[in-house]
Amino acid sequence: MSPMFNLVLYHPEIPHNTGAAGRLAVATGSRLHLIKPLGFSLAEKYVRRTGLDYWQHVDLHLWDSLEALEQAAEPGAHFWYLSTKASHNFWDPALPIRPGDYFVFGPESKGLPERWITGHPDTALTIPMPGDHARSLNLSTSVAIMLYEGLRRALIPTPL
Repeated sequence: MSPMFNLVLYHPEIPHNTGAAGRLAVATGSRLHLIKPLGFSLAEKYVRRTGLDYWQHVDLHLWDSLEALEQAAEPGAHFWYLSTKASHNFWDPALPIRPGDYFVFGPESKGLPERWITGHPDTALTIPMPGDHARSLNLSTSVAIMLYEGLRRALIPTPL
């Protein structure tokens, strides 16, 4: 069965965030891709604790590089790169977000490499933060926001 969406965590550093992303993947019928190196062991109690009894149901795939995942993806697969440095707002109704897409998130401490944002200007997205004092959102919060916006678009038809 094809996943609803593909959640990609590039070099995740905090096991709690990865566990929360795994739980979100299970809740939405999505797949979780982790790009090595990981900042923790998948056997760590924090990943399991956050994923609770869902962790065994996570459709989990490990990759040595994002390029390997991109090459293995189905032809025409759509990758969205999430960053505070991107210029496109993910709420833009003209963006063709659809089931099966890949949402790529960077490590908690530094985000995605800037070359991916500048190299993919049409598919680099930001989550708006109208507050004055936050420079970023928690990784698992960002995953949830993007995933559920994708789910909303997939399940609620847009009026013509």
